[in-house]
Amino acid sequence: TVEPLNIENTLWANTVVCGGGAVGLVVYTGTETRVAMNCDPPKSKVGLVDLEINRLAKLLFLVSSLLSVTMMSLKGWSGSWLQTLVRFIILFSSIIPISLRVNIDMAKSAFSYFMMRDEEIPGTIVRSSFIPEELGRIDYLLSDKTGTLTQNVMEMKEIHMGEISFGREGLDEVRVLLNDSYAAHDTNDVVRGRRAPRSMLKRLIEALALCHNVNVTMEGGQEEYQASSPDEVALVKYARTTGLVLTDRSTTTMVLRQPSGTSVEYHILYLFPFSSDTKRMGVIVKEPQVGGVDGRILFLMKGADSVMAPIVEFSDWLEEECGNLARKGLRTLVMAMKVLSKEEYGAFSHRYEAAKRTVVDRDASMRAAVEDLECNLELLGLTGVEDKLQEQVSSTLATLRNAGVRVWMLTGDKVETATCIATSSNLFARNAPVVHITANSKEQAEEQFQRFQKKAGACLVIDGRSLSFCTDNFPRQFLEVAMRCPSVVCCRCAPTQKALIVRLLKGYANKRCAAIGDGGNDVAMIQAADTGIGIEGKEGRQASLAADFSITKFKHVSRLMLWHGRNSYTRTARLSQFVIHRGLIISIIQVVFSAIFYFNTIAIYSGWLVVGYSTLTLCF
Repeated sequence: TVEPLNIENTLWANTVVCGGGAVGLVVYTGTETRVAMNCDPPKSKVGLVDLEINRLAKLLFLVSSLLSVTMMSLKGWSGSWLQTLVRFIILFSSIIPISLRVNIDMAKSAFSYFMMRDEEIPGTIVRSSFIPEELGRIDYLLSDKTGTLTQNVMEMKEIHMGEISFGREGLDEVRVLLNDSYAAHDTNDVVRGRRAPRSMLKRLIEALALCHNVNVTMEGGQEEYQASSPDEVALVKYARTTGLVLTDRSTTTMVLRQPSGTSVEYHILYLFPFSSDTKRMGVIVKEPQVGGVDGRILFLMKGADSVMAPIVEFSDWLEEECGNLARKGLRTLVMAMKVLSKEEYGAFSHRYEAAKRTVVDRDASMRAAVEDLECNLELLGLTGVEDKLQEQVSSTLATLRNAGVRVWMLTGDKVETATCIATSSNLFARNAPVVHITANSKEQAEEQFQRFQKKAGACLVIDGRSLSFCTDNFPRQFLEVAMRCPSVVCCRCAPTQKALIVRLLKGYANKRCAAIGDGGNDVAMIQAADTGIGIEGKEGRQASLAADFSITKFKHVSRLMLWHGRNSYTRTARLSQFVIHRGLIISIIQVVFSAIFYFNTIAIYSGWLVVGYSTLTLCF
């Protein structure tokens, strides 16, 4: 058989094989991987204190040279004047803080050690000991949402089927209806032209248990679910709590245990994984035989409401309920189904297999074949999944805001969900006005931006497309207005857009920026920022390894920045001032001594005396 190379038989980097083994060919390595293409090449970061010291050292060298020229002018340019000038420069070289670099590097190592040994922020790792003082000079903190402000622990909170909805408190009622439906062998009960409620519920729960890419492992006699997306695990776990349990899965079959305890096997005919382009995933399964009759062929699909609304049958409640769930802070998914006849399935299979074997535009041909099925789907329901907030997020954000650090949230979630999380996490101050910019064209973006300029003190929420219009056409004006906002939320952001915002703040506004995230899509932002902070979370350690500082919880940011960062900055500044002041004292004494003794190039202090003085004064 000929199998094309596609996402179905490709293992991404850091993939964990649950069981068995895998033999394959390595493709898309190095710079061709998606993670590498989303990341900028790493750059060496230099702290602002180091740059200021370098400028000051150049100025002090100029002062030393001017003093030497002045002494030579008073003595006279006769004889071996060049040798005398060089001697004066050497005598006055104490004014240049040559040893300051070594002293500061030793101090930074000590500051980094204090951070890692702090019991109040356990698990902190300093991966770059060159910029600990930068944490105390941050003006803007740019944060990811999922896994950073939230725990990336998904829990199903609500299902909606038009006129009927069930929350967590209605879970017992869902179990009863599902048990009754399976006991009565409901399939297509229709009452007054509409499917009966328990039959609708049964189809929705079955779709949750079948339409996914979750693998099953057994640990301690209990099913454990693993998937690339925690949302899918939450949906399958919800189906398990209602009584429909996914007990086994292979590449061709899925086994469900019904509430009665009977296990049924569904055959997986085709699987269409989720992608960032389609924003939906689907599966074609065949039901088991019942009484010698072949089971039906079902095409199940789930995805974001923006892409599912055009391909499902018209519904007068879908858009409204999606907005309601999003305002509660829930991540929404639309579930849909279509029953395929043997003729429809045969025609699709023939076309899809031909598209898989083509060499030219294979992905487009396969996508076109699937899109032929994606029409007039029956709307099964809507799910709402909650991503829990991290511990003490609200107090941490309030502390940072009181300290003068402005926090911007950059996320890939939809506008409604991000707005609700920003409100619940205290990113938006209570009763603060919020302005949304969601434009579909450059002209519309300019119009909304001009209206936003007139609202002083309002928080801004902008989506990725509108952000592109603003940054491409009037970046400086947009940044000047956005910087006056108490908080900014950018939704539907790509990794490159996150890094672009950091570069704009650094370039146009000349502000010190820190970026914090937990996933591979945050690496570009972390590397572009003056200070990168990574959180070790459920999305792996890519952000943690690419960052300058690694922490385990978001609440540790306030102590890391406001205590350790501020102390590192003030102590580094005092050390620099002391070393420079000490050099000035020695040099001024040398100037006075040389002027009194007829401009002779004689050192007033021996070398060992200066070294001893410098060592003792530095210690005490």
